[in-house]
Amino acid sequence: MPYGEKTKDELIKFSGNIFEFFEKQQVKAVVMACNTTSANVYNELKDNYPFKIYPIIQSVTNILAKLPVTTIGVFATQATINSHAYQKGINTLNKNIKVIETACPDWVKIVEEKRENDADSLTKIKTKTDEMMNLHPDKIILGCTHYPYLINQLKQFAPENIFINPAKAFVEFIKEDLRKNNLLSDKTSNGNEKFYVSANPENFQKAGSMFYEITERPELINL
Repeated sequence: MPYGEKTKDELIKFSGNIFEFFEKQQVKAVVMACNTTSANVYNELKDNYPFKIYPIIQSVTNILAKLPVTTIGVFATQATINSHAYQKGINTLNKNIKVIETACPDWVKIVEEKRENDADSLTKIKTKTDEMMNLHPDKIILGCTHYPYLINQLKQFAPENIFINPAKAFVEFIKEDLRKNNLLSDKTSNGNEKFYVSANPENFQKAGSMFYEITERPELINL
């Protein structure tokens, strides 16, 4: 961690190990929630496994391309920006939307270390937001899982309604696709959850508390 600083070969290796683990668990579908891996390794790995894979960028760009806007900004990790995945995905479907991409490599660590309100962090957030706003985007995609957790800081420097959390559209896309493919679980099922980590289960449980209550200690596995 963070994935945004890894090479493509490293990302393929990490993701392949994770998918092999999921294959052993006999899962029916895998959500590739990470924008960086979605941008860089989905095409290389998508046909190698027996389960359905949902990559966030490829799943939501068809929705974003239909927005009634002329300019969309993208905040993302360096690896995602280097791939131009959002730009390619949107412009393949709508060439009339201008896509502006800005890498924010410091933001993941700011969230993970809970330094959102430190003076240095606010300066870094403001600098990137000002750069983007000077280009007059109609909307700005928060193209990393961590970035929506900076919304309280971001809205100090730009209107809150300009920001798009693609995860919201992603959830609806997955639900509808599972339904179409008869993979959606019975609504009467209670379901269950299990968390696995490759390092620092205590740290994961603590960091995860910012968005979800993890009641049981995650299981440490070797990938």
